[in-house]
Amino acid sequence: MALRNVVAAPRVGRPGPVVTGVALLLVAATFVPLGYIVSTVFSTGVDQAAELVFRPRVGELLGNTAALVACTVPICVALGVGLAWVVERTDVPGKSWWGPVFAAPLAVPAFVNSYAWVSVFPTMHGLRAGVVISTMSYFPLVYLPAAATLRRLDPAVEESARALGSGPVAVFARIVLPQLRLAVLGGGLLIGLHLLAEYGAFVMVRFDTFTTAIFEQYQSSFAGPAGSMLAGVLVLCCLALLGAEAGLRGRARYARIGSGAPRAAARIRLGAGTLPVLAVLVAVTAAALGVPLWTIGRWLRIGGAAVWDVTDIGNALGQTVGLAAVAALLTTLCAFPVAWIAVRSTSAFARLVEGANYVTSSLPGIVIALAMVTVTIRWVPALYQTAGMVIAAYLLLFLPRALVSVRAGLAQVPVGLEEASRSLGKSAPATFFLVTLRLAAPAAAAAAALVFVAVATELTATLLLAPNGTRTLAMRFWGLSGELDYAAAAPYALIMIAAAVPVTYLLFTNSQKAAGI
Repeated sequence: MALRNVVAAPRVGRPGPVVTGVALLLVAATFVPLGYIVSTVFSTGVDQAAELVFRPRVGELLGNTAALVACTVPICVALGVGLAWVVERTDVPGKSWWGPVFAAPLAVPAFVNSYAWVSVFPTMHGLRAGVVISTMSYFPLVYLPAAATLRRLDPAVEESARALGSGPVAVFARIVLPQLRLAVLGGGLLIGLHLLAEYGAFVMVRFDTFTTAIFEQYQSSFAGPAGSMLAGVLVLCCLALLGAEAGLRGRARYARIGSGAPRAAARIRLGAGTLPVLAVLVAVTAAALGVPLWTIGRWLRIGGAAVWDVTDIGNALGQTVGLAAVAALLTTLCAFPVAWIAVRSTSAFARLVEGANYVTSSLPGIVIALAMVTVTIRWVPALYQTAGMVIAAYLLLFLPRALVSVRAGLAQVPVGLEEASRSLGKSAPATFFLVTLRLAAPAAAAAAALVFVAVATELTATLLLAPNGTRTLAMRFWGLSGELDYAAAAPYALIMIAAAVPVTYLLFTNSQKAAGI
């Protein structure tokens, strides 16, 4: 029998020059904000920098920010885990409805939530107001991963603990809670980073944080050294949170050994506690969703048809959709080379490429915006206050959101299919479009949707970088609410929430899929 020479298919596990080049450019761009902070310290001088940092005002801001994080994160963790346990582990009535309800607050931007609470309680201000608004805005960041983890847990371990005489509280504390560690730490980290970055919500309740102070410094002295030093301290706070989460997470793993027999855990009967538990669930829903929706409806009713300025709303909606669509498309495209390297390689370069994007995304939007302002004014003034710079800031801010989804999609594409395509004579680009992209398209669509809504509701970086004449939905809402014209601001708030609802539902359904539901 004759033997044929078989040409081996090109390996697809090593990134080509184009993929590597794009990834390196993205890494370089992600270090611009950190480079801006470091260069500012050196240009200011050590003595002046120390004078600007070690002063009473910075201590006050640090105390406010630390108190906000120290109060809000534990409350959100307790609320998110408690709600997840009730929904996933008890026979509470309407359990299939409570999951989407407790994910829905993510559709309400924090500054819209603040506008709603201030409208209902005009005297709300200070730390207490900041904690209430932040808790109602961010507790789903703990609820969603905690609920998904509870669905995945092997019920046999809990049943064994009960058989040995442990009650529900002991089983939760000794068996369930330790296995929620990663979900709690991850959600807590996200909440802490949101608190450090949030601007609009805290301005409305007159609570000073580093972000509000930096914005005030920028407005009074443009890109002065005082604001830059505050930004440096804020960056250190972000890095401290990242380090604390990594240290607390440790190297522990919680996984089922063997495939087991997947089944739902037996639900605990609430009995006489049903009504009190339902009362708590309803109260949380009213605070997180009822207050903003009722407030927006009230102001729409007060304003009547006059607040629906079709021309102005249409212009704001058009500009928002335009910026969000371009940013979503570009960010998703840029996520592919980074995700491809992260999935197909275990090298140090792969860890650098992926890690650099996550570190930069942890920085507040105002720091990234200040860096972009400084870079453009000093080296490329023609780009200052252009749409390109706004899109670039969105790319740095939201690339990790796209990266998470795209990486998950690429991880599910069998390498063998790509190698088979190459062995049939298809080029690398043709293989990507015919095989890889088609299989990863749903994940890419989810990534683009996440970025789209994030851009549509972004406020701080847009306020600093947007070209003259730009009026997004968030900017129009912020301008009108700042003038205390709450009725005119209501339509913009409603449209932003409506735009975020589909993506919030997507997050909820994805959490169910991750749990095997």
